[in-house]
Amino acid sequence: MKFSSNSYGLFRSGDAGFATLLSRLTACLVLAALLFSLAPAPANAQLVPVAPGNRHAEQPEIPAGAFSRTKATKGSFDGKYEKIRDLIARDKRLQKKIKAAAKRYNIHPIHIVGALVGEHTYNVDALDHIQTYVVKAASYLGSGLTFKYDGEKVSDFVQRPEFAACQGLTDSYDLWSCREAVWESDFRGQAVGGKNWPNDRFGRVFFQPLFAGQTFGLGQINPLTALRVNDMVVRTSRFPQLSVKRAPEIYKAIMDPDSTLHYMAAVIRISIDSYAQIAGLDISSNPGITATLYNLGDVRRRAEELKAKSNGEKIVLPKENYYGWLVNDKLDELLPIIQ
Repeated sequence: MKFSSNSYGLFRSGDAGFATLLSRLTACLVLAALLFSLAPAPANAQLVPVAPGNRHAEQPEIPAGAFSRTKATKGSFDGKYEKIRDLIARDKRLQKKIKAAAKRYNIHPIHIVGALVGEHTYNVDALDHIQTYVVKAASYLGSGLTFKYDGEKVSDFVQRPEFAACQGLTDSYDLWSCREAVWESDFRGQAVGGKNWPNDRFGRVFFQPLFAGQTFGLGQINPLTALRVNDMVVRTSRFPQLSVKRAPEIYKAIMDPDSTLHYMAAVIRISIDSYAQIAGLDISSNPGITATLYNLGDVRRRAEELKAKSNGEKIVLPKENYYGWLVNDKLDELLPIIQ
């Protein structure tokens, strides 16, 4: 904005230029205050903070799959973003549920909002009403779905001797991460036990029955992710324990907004904790980074890789992907609707 040399003219209450300037300054101050509020009291002074904002000047490349999914619905990224943004902005009950879940897991609600925005901008369209998710969740209870591949239930599959090293693990995150690692090393794309196993991810092979797809509900969580974070959700939210033998209950848990938001919060909490414990980084003030990890998964391995790149003199900070970049770029719109 070009300032007038006439200071009286600049500060006249009726001056349109001043009104615009004042509006922009006010918005900047509000955003700064909201960003500051993201930062929790430091639990560990040795953690290196990852400041709010994007490290990439421009949005990283969006994968072809996101384009094809959007094209299939004859939509646009802008339209899908506006739809999920507006759904959250107008639905006070949804806002209340988001805040309640965030409070229980000691995270700022913007982290959940960021994951919702990323999923429904680049993955699927948001439904028009939150009640639609509730109805769909109830429908899964009587579905009779099971987790299996080529007639073998996953509950039987993980009892094979190759999984012996996982048997002593008691935490659900460690247990299912171990099982996925065994799948990758001993089964994926290989012939084992007289059967040729698909060269595909564990979750796609065993946890994608029939027409159901890969991810579900408002939070677009897949069943394997729900099983991973289940122990934290049971401890923190007092929800029932999930069992891989009861697939319909898992689908209901990740479809129903009353529970899926807690699973989302648990996923984000584990990301924040993993980066703190493994890489010595505090990512809790950067919703774009937590959204990126929500999109990519495998947070412990990513934290280990980041730690390996750092040394005593140089700390390598995480970077947002296309999905997290959008979240950080839209914070001035997203933060006010969840305060």
